[in-house]
Amino acid sequence: MKPLENDTAPVPLSTAAELLGYLAVAPLLACLAAVVALPGYAAHELAQRASIAWGAVLLAFGGAVHFGLALAGRLPATAARTAAAALPALAAAAAVLIGGQRALALLTVAVGLFWLYEHRVLGAQLPPAYLTLRRNLSLATATLLALTMIASDAAGLL
Repeated sequence: MKPLENDTAPVPLSTAAELLGYLAVAPLLACLAAVVALPGYAAHELAQRASIAWGAVLLAFGGAVHFGLALAGRLPATAARTAAAALPALAAAAAVLIGGQRALALLTVAVGLFWLYEHRVLGAQLPPAYLTLRRNLSLATATLLALTMIASDAAGLL
């Protein structure tokens, strides 16, 4: 990431931004708990759908960050990079449409692949503090989505 004219030092993430990032994963934890603990098929299904919806939002948001960086001139807006920023939203929409355990699997894989893209392809252009936060959030998101998929199977959901 190229610095702005008067910006030569690396900028740490704000505490509020970091806290909000971690709090954004909390609904996935609540959905997992609901699939495991709530009684009845309807409650399990609602919790599973909420997990899919929230996982899709988080995935799409990750791609939107890259659009923002390109619009701000912090990352070159090449055709390949623009397509890579759009893929998370497309995968998120597909997951919402297909639903069920397949959607949870798609989201889990997509979160992992986007993390790999950020770290392997863009790692030198993104701030280390951002990459650390994204690694932690991606790991938490993918883990919770995968656990919700396992719990959904145990609850008899498709």
